[in-house]
Amino acid sequence: MHAMDIRIYYEDVDFGGVVYYANYLRFFERGRTEALRALGVDQTALKDAGLVFVVRRFETDYLRPARFDDLIRIETRVLRVAGASVEMAQRALREGVELALARARIACMTFDGRPARLPADLRAALAALAG
Repeated sequence: MHAMDIRIYYEDVDFGGVVYYANYLRFFERGRTEALRALGVDQTALKDAGLVFVVRRFETDYLRPARFDDLIRIETRVLRVAGASVEMAQRALREGVELALARARIACMTFDGRPARLPADLRAALAALAG
C-alpha cells in the first residue's frame, strides 16, 4: 500500500467550507501517480514508448466531509493486475477515519486508442503494491 498526505486548501472547498466532491478525483489521481512514482514507474518513459494510462472506470463513495485546513491521507493499493489494465482501491482518511472510498480501473493504451499489454517490468512493479 502507498500513502500520501494532502492538506486541504481554500481552493478545494465549496461555499460551506467542505471539500467539493470532484476534488477527490484530483486527490485520488495524485495518490495513484505518486504510488507509481514510488515504485519507480516512469510515466514519461511510458509515453515516449507510445503507452498511456487512461481511467476506464471510477467509483467513489463519500462517507464524511473533509474541511478547510484538514490534513488527509490518500492510501492506494493494487487489487488486480490484468493483461492491459490494473484495478486499484483508494481511501481518503482524516486521523484514521475514512472520508471517501474509491475504486479505479486503469487501462494501458496506445496513442491511437488501442489496448496495450502492460510491460512485464510494470506488471511486476504493480504486483508489489497488491494486497
